[in-house]
This record gives sequence, C-alpha cells and structure tokens, in this order.
Amino acid sequence: KDAVLCSEIFLSASPEYFRPHDPSKAGEWDDKLMWNFTNASTKWLQENFGEKCVRAELHLDESTPHIHAYIVPVNDKTKQLSHKEMFGGDGRQASIKMSKLQDSYASCLAHLGIERGVKGSKATHTKVKEYYQAVNQEPLTLELDRLAPKRGETAQQLFERIKANPTIQSINHQLADHRRIVELEKRASQRAIASEKLRLSLEKRVAELEAENFYWKQQADKLRDLPLEEVAWNLGFDKADIGENRWKGLERVVSINGSRWYDFTEEKGGGGAIDLVMHVNNFNFRSSVAWLHEQFGKEGMLRASKALIEKQVTKIAQEVPAPTFKPPTPDESKWLSVQDYLVQKRGLPENFIIGLKQKGWLYADDQQNAIFTMRELTVGVETQYRNGETTLKGAFLRGTRGENNSFMGYTLNSKRREGWFYFHLGGKPGDEIQKVILCKSPIEALSCASIGLMERGSMPSERTMYMAVDSTKSLPLEFLREVRAITAAYDNDSAGRSTAQAIKELLPQTTIAHPKAEDWNAELERLQLQRVQRKQASKKKNRGLEY
Repeated sequence: KDAVLCSEIFLSASPEYFRPHDPSKAGEWDDKLMWNFTNASTKWLQENFGEKCVRAELHLDESTPHIHAYIVPVNDKTKQLSHKEMFGGDGRQASIKMSKLQDSYASCLAHLGIERGVKGSKATHTKVKEYYQAVNQEPLTLELDRLAPKRGETAQQLFERIKANPTIQSINHQLADHRRIVELEKRASQRAIASEKLRLSLEKRVAELEAENFYWKQQADKLRDLPLEEVAWNLGFDKADIGENRWKGLERVVSINGSRWYDFTEEKGGGGAIDLVMHVNNFNFRSSVAWLHEQFGKEGMLRASKALIEKQVTKIAQEVPAPTFKPPTPDESKWLSVQDYLVQKRGLPENFIIGLKQKGWLYADDQQNAIFTMRELTVGVETQYRNGETTLKGAFLRGTRGENNSFMGYTLNSKRREGWFYFHLGGKPGDEIQKVILCKSPIEALSCASIGLMERGSMPSERTMYMAVDSTKSLPLEFLREVRAITAAYDNDSAGRSTAQAIKELLPQTTIAHPKAEDWNAELERLQLQRVQRKQASKKKNRGLEY
C-alpha cells in the first residue's frame, strides 16, 4: 500500500557554528565543534528512531559537515511500513510532523548554541534548474574596445570617460541597490530571528503560566471547604422543587448558600461541611470527621477540616488582640558604660552617639545593652519619605558588658518589615533623600558614615540616609524604588557579597561597596590606626628637623 521503504533525513548546521572564526572558509571546521554536533545528532537519532535508523553517515567531503540518516518507516502498532504515519505524507499533517521533528532536533542541539530557524518561515530553496541557469548565464559584455585608451588621452581623461559611460553608471547604480537590498535583507533576517526568539519565549511563558495556574487552582481547591450541596446529597438530601437553594430529605428542609446552611425545620443554621454533618446526623466532631473520610476520602476530609480550622483561626485573629512591641525600659545608670563601649571599643564618633541619644534613637537598658530603636518611615508630599514624627516598631540590641560580648538581636515583637534603624546626614532636614546607604547593622551604618566623613572632611552635599537592613526580606522596597542612588555596603565575605548582589537584583540603581577589612567597623578601626601612625611619623620627622 505504501511504497516508501526508506526515508532519508539530512542533519546539519550553519557554517557560523562549525567555523565561527570565518564562516566563509568552505571545507574548514573546528574538530571539537564538529564532534559535539555529531554526538548530539547521534543521540537524537537513537532517541527518536532507535532501530528504525538503519544507517547514518557523517560527510566531511563538502563545505560543511553534515549527516545523512536513513530511516525505515515502520508503524509501531501494525509493524508495517507507513511513511505517512511516521512523517505525515503530504499536506498539512506532513508540515506539522516535520515542524515537531525540527523543534525536537533544535532542543537536542540547544546546549551547543545552535538555534532553530524561523518557525513557519515562507522562505523556499532556489530550484536546481534556476540555480544552474543563473550560474551558466553569460556575463554582462562590456564594449571594451570602445572604452580602451585613445591616442593622446590622459589617464584622468580616460577615467572621466569611463565614469560617464551609461553602462558603467547603470552597473554602479545596480551595485548600490544590491548593497542596500543585502543590508535590508540582513536586517529583516535579524528581526525575524529576534521575533522568533520572542515568540518561543512567550510560548514557554504561557505554558509556564498555564501550569502554574493549574497548580494553584488545585491548591486553592484543597483549601476550600467541600461544596455543601455534595455533602447534603451524601447525607440523603435532594434538590427541592421549590426554592433555588433549598434541599429536602430526612424530614427536613435545608437552605444552602455558599458555605452557610439553615435548617428551616429546627430553625437553626451554621457554616461548613463538618457543622452540617454534626447537625443532621447528631454526631460529635470526631464522628463527623470519620463520616467525611468515609464519604469523600482523605482529601475531602482534610478540605473540610482545613476550612473549619481557617474559620476558627480567623475568629481568633479578629477577637484576640495581637501582642504589641514594648521598647525596653531605659536605664540612665548604664548609659556611660554603653557610650564608652561604642566610642572607645568600636571607634564611633562621640558626637554621633550623643546625637542619637538626644533624639531617643539610642539608649541603654538595665542589662547594659545598647538599644537602637527601629522606626517606621513617614511619607511626605509626592510620596517622598522625609523626617517627621515616627512610631517605634522594634529595637535592635547590642551587648556591651564584659569582654568579647557578642550578644545581639531583636527585642520581643519587633516588626522587622515595618521599622528600621536609620539616620540622615547632609542637606537640610526637609530635603528629599537623594541617596541611601544600606548596612547590615546599626554599628555598621555608623561606621560607614564615619568613614565617609573622614574621607570627605565634611558632611555630604546631598541628603543621605544610612539604614540598617540585615536581610532582603526587610527591605522597604516601595521607598527604595523612588531613591535615585543606593549603596549596598555589606561585609567583605561570601554572605555580604551575596546580600549586596541580591539587593542589586531587586533595585537596579544599587552600587555595591565592600570594605578592605572584614566589615565596615573593622575598616574604620584600620583607617583610624593609619591616621594615628601618620601623625606619629610626622611628629618624629618634625622633631628631627629641630636638632
């Protein structure tokens, strides 16, 4: 019935892949690239055709490496030859199947950097007859004798005469047009390739979104209560003839509206599947859950249970007040010890520490911890964040008692996504914030600000905010997106670099800065030590000049 005994498949790639250094050098190729292509193509043939591929030949005797593969089109079901079944025969089916084969082959070669041609392109190959006709066509014959130099004619005169010749002018115009057409075709090809990439990207994204939508629909169904209509039917009710939402049975008439139900016979209502089963069957909670498990299986039972729990949890959230943040009680007797730790041990400017204390943004508690308050960001005109009265949302503690005290953390009920430790330098109090410098802790932020003052010798010219943010989870993104310049100043280690890079991905206007030392406080101590050493060296030098 089908006379096709064997089908040939031609596999190759463009010269740009095999000889990227110079695609025009026919007959040359990079051996490594050639073998990568060959191995990938062999794998594709084996995966798609298996034993049906009776022969595959690698040809290296022409301009570009290519493979001729021979496939016996055996139908897996009938075990008979059927080219039409395998490749689609003629017409639309053949086009669809060949396109799928090309998609599959392109996917197999994608890791080599080889991309599929424009899908659905209307381009066609030049017919063999037309090609040889063009090759064998007589070249344009010029009247060489007429354009030959004349006696007494100078080179310049000959050049002008040739240039003025209509035939030469026509050729020049044709060459110019040809160059323009080639350039336009090149641009069109580039646009077509870009459009195809975009189309494939969009197709992939649509498929991802459809799969994601299906997944979340399944998850949402699991969180929803069982439909009360199904529960009522399993209990023995049937839809009433009168009343859109009414069900009758068991000598009762029940109205069902969404997740709510009402029993007209007993004049009692409730909500949810478990409540309905408990009411109709006169069951307790445990028996109702067991009945739902028997009728609807584990998934149905869990859906009903989750819905009930959700209602109970929602009720608790509405009725029980949430714990609120209470700042640690200040202890003035411990303040000088905390100040001494921050100034003497950590090298922070004394005027910084006193200024923060006066504003109430830093104080000491009864355990001699340094308390850095976390304040909300207030919104001013045009959604710009400005100074103003703020609400405390939490506090960051730093232990200062004893040697090598490493205690640090947040006080109970601190809201890390709603409050931050921050301060401003430069500009005027009412100015819009032009720059934000992010650091991992309050001491790091103060150290960074101190280094900036040391290097500049003065306050920054524009309004600058220093903010402590130890995780991308607590970034005030709505605010930061409006800021023109952001610096992610984190530790000089893998964790610091990772945090800074994550911030830059979320906020593209971010510049990353790392200290030469381990962190910014260590960098501040290093710079302060250098300054002291330079002063001492200068004194020794001046002392030597006095003798």
